[in-house]
Amino acid sequence: MVNQNDFVFDNSSHGVTINHYITKVTDNYDYEIVLLQASQNMRQLTNIFAIALVAVTGSTMQPGKAIAPGLRAVDEYTIIGPKNFLSDYSPKNSDGTINVVVEIPTGTIAKWEVTKPEGKLEWEFKEGKPRIIKYLGYPGNYGMIPRSILPKELGGDGDPLDVIVLGPAVPRGSIVKAKLIGVLKLLDGGEQDDKLLAVMADTPLYEVDSIAAIDKKFPGVTTIVSTWFTNYKGAGETEVKEIGDREEAQQVLDTAVEAFNVNDN
Repeated sequence: MVNQNDFVFDNSSHGVTINHYITKVTDNYDYEIVLLQASQNMRQLTNIFAIALVAVTGSTMQPGKAIAPGLRAVDEYTIIGPKNFLSDYSPKNSDGTINVVVEIPTGTIAKWEVTKPEGKLEWEFKEGKPRIIKYLGYPGNYGMIPRSILPKELGGDGDPLDVIVLGPAVPRGSIVKAKLIGVLKLLDGGEQDDKLLAVMADTPLYEVDSIAAIDKKFPGVTTIVSTWFTNYKGAGETEVKEIGDREEAQQVLDTAVEAFNVNDN
């Protein structure tokens, strides 16, 4: 396996830096990730990026097909576990971290979601077909906060609170521990659809505690996330208004958990 940052090419005459490295994603896969980041003297390109996810091992297992231990695939569209994903896991931990049910692993494009109230994982259907994102794979593990619901009047879409957990891919259905760092304030079809931003435990990103810190320590990450969510549904469908700080994210989380508790009683 090639080490992270094994190859860095700096073509300053063209104002473009390419970071080329391999990151370990699962026991079965290594993925080659290529980030294209414009330097300061090419301001017109600062929002342009490229992410390539390429399997470089000989495994026959398909990316995104793996499910977390203890879960069972009822069929190719449904996954169940010993607990209800929506209601049987705690949203918060005593150390201030959150628990996230991973619906869509990093780098994959199949649109899965936790159902209400059954708490199963199902592949979402659109126009009679399983939904596939027609764009690059998700830039982080996308999922939901258990025992949360964010009503439309409070900045959500009436569903459990969405989270993008920055870090390497984990199997679908994993319950991952993460630390909140901010909130992506998104308009989807003109309606507010905020999404929390978090960093995964036991990864290099976990050392940061805020949006300012990740921008300083890992420049380009929030630009990648914002650009992805601005474009993944097509031009003009979504708009990132801004990225709020950790305190705003915590307020959104507390509101969503309280809303669930009220509805559950």
